[in-house]
This record gives sequence, structure tokens and C-alpha cells, in this order.
Amino acid sequence: LQSKKWSIAFITLKLSRNFGHQNALLAGLEYAAHKCDCAISIDCDLQQDENMFDEFIRKYQAGSDIVLGIRNDRHTDSLFKKQSANVFYDFMALMGTKVVKNHADYRLLSAKALQLLGAYKESNLFLRGVIMDMGLKIDRVYFDVKPRSMGESKYTLAKMCAFALNGITSFSVAPLRLVSVIGFVFFIAALLFLCYVLYVKFWTHDAIFGWASTAILLCFFSGIQLLSLGIIGEYIGKIYTESKRRPRYIIEDIKVYEGDSME
Repeated sequence: LQSKKWSIAFITLKLSRNFGHQNALLAGLEYAAHKCDCAISIDCDLQQDENMFDEFIRKYQAGSDIVLGIRNDRHTDSLFKKQSANVFYDFMALMGTKVVKNHADYRLLSAKALQLLGAYKESNLFLRGVIMDMGLKIDRVYFDVKPRSMGESKYTLAKMCAFALNGITSFSVAPLRLVSVIGFVFFIAALLFLCYVLYVKFWTHDAIFGWASTAILLCFFSGIQLLSLGIIGEYIGKIYTESKRRPRYIIEDIKVYEGDSME
């Protein structure tokens, strides 16, 4: 670059509709896959420290294909945001999903990583899990989050829960195994209760039971069944979405803004 002229170009991709945050990010990464040696993704709210780009590049030049940007702390977040984020990461780890605490989508991907990213064709995209699944060399850069200069975060608790559910069901079968464990536990409990009923029937004179115990058991086990069906249904819904093979995003327009030439 020192002996050649080069210019800066700003490129924007306009999608035909809102395909979601993860798919929009994927569109930019796939567009850049064959046009660069590496790419850095950063949120547009500019809370992530863009001054760390040089450190990302140094880690890349040292041989890392993936460099994760990890925030040092959450002092800029509200108490509710801090607690909900901690619960999010802890729950994801408990369910067997590979995530790095306090890492969002501020990262560097090498050209090799970008090409591998194109091999992941699932519609229910969870980039944080995909990145950790590649098996490439990973390094980390730590940064301080800057206060939000304007506006408010649109990442509500409902969106965070939906994001966590998508990540868990996309990369872990732990909930299905949990259903099996719950089913086994309550099967044993049912056998013990059956033994108790037979004991009362044949060895005591208290064979008449009240409606309360029956109603409680029916409601309890019905709730467990509905919960289990809901978890299984979530996975079936994922299979249904994947089977349709619809495009994850549609680029409506690409605009290129040429900057000044430099040496």
C-alpha cells in the first residue's frame, strides 16, 4: 500500500425487508467474503470501541482466523440489563451451547473463516455458535464499552429470550434430553405412587381418597406433558423451517460511495 494509490469506498447493502439481525450481518459478511483478507463486524450504535481495530489486525497477522471482541465489564448497562445478560450466558452454557461471555458480534473473521461461514446453510442462524463451531484458531481482544450517545437499545427482554431459544435449539439437544430425564423421573414417581395406592388399598382401611390429590396430580403431570410437547414442537418447527430452504436474505440494492484517493 505504501507504493500504490488506493481509495476508500463505502458500500451499503439494502435488503428487501427486515430479515433479522443475524441474517443482515450474514449478508454483509458473505458479500465481503471474496473481496478482502479479513473483515471486522461492529454494531452501528458505536458503543463498541472502534479504536481496537489495530489490535484485531495484529491478532490476525499473528495467525488467528477469528478474533473475538469481548467487553471488559457492563458498567454502562442498567442493573436489569446486567442481570438478564448474566442469566442469558449462564443458561446458554448450561444447555450446552458454545458461547463466550460478554462477546456479541464485534469480531474479526479471516478470508478462510468467511469462506467456511458460507458452508453453514441453516436458516435458523446463530452466528456466535457457528463461529465457535468452525474449529479455527481464535484469539480475543478486550475493550471498554462507550456510553450510548443517542437513542435506546431495541434489544428487549423478549428479543433476548427469543435469541437464546434460537441459539439453544440450533446448537444443542440438551432440552430434548431434559425431557427424557423428566419423563424418567416422573415415571419412577408414578411407580412409587402406584405402590402407595396398592398399599392403602390392601393393607389399610383408608381406601377413599379426596379429589384434591387426584386433581393436583392430573394438573401437574398434564403441565409436564405440555411442556415436553412444547420443547419437542420447537425442534419440529426448526426442521420445518430448514426443509423449506428459503433464502436467508434478499439484497434489493447495493450502493457504492467512492471516497478520496490516497497514497
